[in-house]
Amino acid sequence: MSTLTETDDRKAAALKALAEQAGRDLEDASALEILTWATTTFGARFCVTSSMEDAVVAHLASRALPGVDVVFLDTGYHFPETIGTRDAVAAVMDVNVITLTPRATVAEQDAEHGPKLHDRDPDLCCALRKLKPLEEGLTAYDAWATGLRRDESPTRANTPVVGWDARRGKVKVSPIARWTQEDVEAYAAEYGVLTNPLLTDGYASVGCAPCTRRVLAGEDARAGRWAGNSKTECGLH
Repeated sequence: MSTLTETDDRKAAALKALAEQAGRDLEDASALEILTWATTTFGARFCVTSSMEDAVVAHLASRALPGVDVVFLDTGYHFPETIGTRDAVAAVMDVNVITLTPRATVAEQDAEHGPKLHDRDPDLCCALRKLKPLEEGLTAYDAWATGLRRDESPTRANTPVVGWDARRGKVKVSPIARWTQEDVEAYAAEYGVLTNPLLTDGYASVGCAPCTRRVLAGEDARAGRWAGNSKTECGLH
C-alpha cells in the first residue's frame, strides 16, 4: 500500500505536469478562457487571491465560476480604502470572499518582536502576516489565481499564465499576465469593476500602509512598495 507521502508526491507530479502543459497551451488564450479552464479543471478546489487593489481577476473568475472563492489576506496593516474595497466586493459581486488573518494580532507581534517590525525586518513581517496565513489558507485548494502582470516590474516579466507553485505544491494561474495597466483599466471601465480608491490618489500598487507610498513620474508600478529598501516582493510570488 502506498504511503501518504507517496500519494502526495504522485499528485504533485501530476499537477505540475498539468500546469506546465496548460502554460504552453494557454499562452495566447484570453483571460476568461484561462479562468474557464481553471474553474472547469479544479472546481471548488480553485480560488482567487486578491489584495483588493482591484477586483478585475475576481470579476473575471466569477464569470467562469459564479460564487468562486476569493481569498483576501487581512494583515492588520491595510489602508481603510483596501478594507472598504473588500467589503464592497463581497457585497456586490457573485463571489465568496474569505478573509485570512495572521495567528498574532499586530499588538501581539509587537510584544514578541518589538514595534514596527515592518521597518526593521520587512521579510519577517511579510512571512508572519502574509506567507504563513496564505499557506494555511490554501490547503483546501489545488490551484489559485493571482493578478500578476508581466509589465508590473522586471521580477514579474516572465510570469506564466499557468505555472507550478513549487513552494506550496499548487497550480498557479495568472490569467492577466499578458495584460497592461491600460487593459486592466479598460476592463474595469467596461464592466464597472470595483477598484481601490487609492489607485486614483497616486498609488500604482497597493499593499500594507506602512510599506506603500505613491509612485513618482517614470517609476514602475512596484516602486512604491518598500521604497528605500532592496525588497521588491513580499514573498507570496
